[in-house]
Amino acid sequence: MSGHKLLFSGLKLWTSGTSRWISGLHDGVNKSGKACFSSCSPKVCIVGSGPAGFYTAQHLIKARQDVEVDIYERLPVPFGLVRFGVAPDHPEVKNVINTFTQTAKHSRCSFYGNVNVGKDVSIEELRQAYHAVVLSYGAEGNRSMGVPGEDLAGVYSAKDFVGWYNGLPSCGELSPDLSCETAVILGQGNVALDVARILLCPIDILEKTDITQPALDALAESQVRRVLIVGRRGPIQVACTIKELREMVNLPDTRPEMAAADFEGVTEALKDLPRPRKRLTELMVKTALEIPGEKEQERRNKASRTWGLKFFRSPVEILSDPDRKRTAGIRLAVNRLEGSGDSSRAVLTGEVEDVTCGLVISSIGYKSLPIDPSVPFDSHKAIVPNNMGRVQQAAGLYCSGWLKTGPTGVIATTMNNSFDTARSLLEDMDSGTLDVSPAKPGSQSISALLDKRGVKPVVFSDWEKIDSVEMSRGKAIGKPREKLLTVEGMLQEAQK
Repeated sequence: MSGHKLLFSGLKLWTSGTSRWISGLHDGVNKSGKACFSSCSPKVCIVGSGPAGFYTAQHLIKARQDVEVDIYERLPVPFGLVRFGVAPDHPEVKNVINTFTQTAKHSRCSFYGNVNVGKDVSIEELRQAYHAVVLSYGAEGNRSMGVPGEDLAGVYSAKDFVGWYNGLPSCGELSPDLSCETAVILGQGNVALDVARILLCPIDILEKTDITQPALDALAESQVRRVLIVGRRGPIQVACTIKELREMVNLPDTRPEMAAADFEGVTEALKDLPRPRKRLTELMVKTALEIPGEKEQERRNKASRTWGLKFFRSPVEILSDPDRKRTAGIRLAVNRLEGSGDSSRAVLTGEVEDVTCGLVISSIGYKSLPIDPSVPFDSHKAIVPNNMGRVQQAAGLYCSGWLKTGPTGVIATTMNNSFDTARSLLEDMDSGTLDVSPAKPGSQSISALLDKRGVKPVVFSDWEKIDSVEMSRGKAIGKPREKLLTVEGMLQEAQK
């Protein structure tokens, strides 16, 4: 039968030479509008529909012609951090959504949004219904700074601040006060630079992006004119990439302000750095120390806003106003480095420095949270303990993405990490370590459970209704998209 097409319930399905599962086709389609395959197809469930979830699904579907994949997502909308984490002025990074959409529309893949795994359905119930369960739900927790005053008004995590301007429903009420002149961002990774750029970006640039309308309105009224991006180590250890730094350097109506003393000895160290790090450091040195050309000097002179990378500083305390209600400043410890390169450590000197500011944004990292008591979790590393994506002491359970490695790297890093997990799972199927011979009900039994519990999943065609509404709302005001900001609003459109 290989190579022939089979017309079945109005859908074309490739048989791909695996007649053993064609013989058991159910006569109909499942709730997602996808054809129901044989009960003896290997069934894999993925929890989380961000890059890790979709890349894992993509690899499984391409590598094996009989595997069926169901993706469960807590929100009614897919794509995780591609939708809610990527900066609005980086639309090219979001193009990966096209690839994920192809995967979601594949005949052997189904998407079920609005399903909160761990609450609406347990991991144990998923494990009974599927041959394998892959946890790819990312890192939705905040790392705490652990300093006095971090609960004052005016202190936010970068994760929440980014969620606010990107329309994450749980961050809709954030309403940050941008009435101060100086903002301090703790951390020097790409997310920290994204936040700095959004705070200082001219409104006429932002209003052409998919930034949410409440964020756009707040930024249009913002009094923030100076942003300090603080790191505990030196220029050679910054965590951002050259693209993000270059965008800050070229940001209209801004000029850089950096302390020459922070760059002592950096020029001499350049020759020993690996190429990407060398190019990044050279751009920093040039921006901080070199006298700019006439045109650039003119641009800087006209700028009404400033930004700077501030090195060798760690937060000690968030300082409050006299009423002890709001942020009025931040006390920073002055550090020195011990060791060299990436392995160097920041050591306290005993000196401190106070910076007046009304806004502090902590960009010191995301962290994963445990989903279910039955799943092993390393609370110190904030990951699920695993070996190449295989969850330890839990046959048939896997993890991919930040839950597997911690919150590091870019989308391409997550892609490779997810492909590795998919390969581990496929190896286990092939070797018999993962027994796929018993029939499993997959989404049939889970759909019945959800139905009984009054949970109505959002399938991919429902998401496409939401997508269409957002695109047309955006088009009406000259934006690529105007996002729906509440789960209720999303469900309303999905169920029309």
